[in-house]
Amino acid sequence: MKKILSALLIVIMCFCLFACGGNEEPAEDQGAAADKGTLTMATTTSTADTGLLDYLAPLFKEDTGWTLEWTAVGTGEALKMGENGDVDIVLVHAKASEEEFIENGFGVERFPVMYNDFVVVGPEAEDAYGDDLGSCLTTISVSQMPFVSRGDDSGTDKKEKKLWPAFNLDPAANPNYIESGQGMGATITMADEQKAYCLTDRGTWLKFKNDADLGIELNIVCEGAKDLLNQYGVIAVNPEKYPEVNNEAANAFIQWICSDEVQQLIGEYGVEEYGQALFTPNAGTDA
Repeated sequence: MKKILSALLIVIMCFCLFACGGNEEPAEDQGAAADKGTLTMATTTSTADTGLLDYLAPLFKEDTGWTLEWTAVGTGEALKMGENGDVDIVLVHAKASEEEFIENGFGVERFPVMYNDFVVVGPEAEDAYGDDLGSCLTTISVSQMPFVSRGDDSGTDKKEKKLWPAFNLDPAANPNYIESGQGMGATITMADEQKAYCLTDRGTWLKFKNDADLGIELNIVCEGAKDLLNQYGVIAVNPEKYPEVNNEAANAFIQWICSDEVQQLIGEYGVEEYGQALFTPNAGTDA
């Protein structure tokens, strides 16, 4: 009788264990943050063309729960989207315009994030002018060499438009100076097709130069001049002006991208593929 009761007890225990186990929901990944919603960003084309945001967005989602959605346009247009309250945050590279954006009440505070530099590329031999930017631009202008400008009010376009007058040059005097009205990648491609010169950020240049399918034949002909530094800043759109913006997510992104861990990731991005980083992290300090 005891054997029968013991066997019956074992069967009942097994049934209970099976029933309880069968009703369990799969355990959630304890390493990922719970989904919180969406953060909308307007940013410059270089952060998208280089693949940096594709790299960072999943990590931001995993760490914070916020899904990053971005629109990549020229800096001028990105700031305009912020001025209209169409996005929660901007990540751009034109310091004077960024400061004006804040002074006019559209942004809360500017935080430096990273920098790279601009380079002049063209059909001449690699490093034809070294870091002598004045000689490079003067030769292009005086010799009326073809030059493709972005002409889109981007951070790169703003920088280029300041460089010519710095050396007493007027690009409009060059009949072979044209404006693409497009992003950096498309402008590089157009300059390559026309065997022309152009100004580009180094990150986008490395990405496109090393794409075998594009077959870019241009080279860096001038680099390293102090006027060619390219600083990026991030700014939350002012919630006092636009109460509907997601300021919580914007602040989470600023804190996250300026953290030591993410700054290290930015500094490592591109090294394995290109032999150098596409951006240098410098949260808290302008280059």
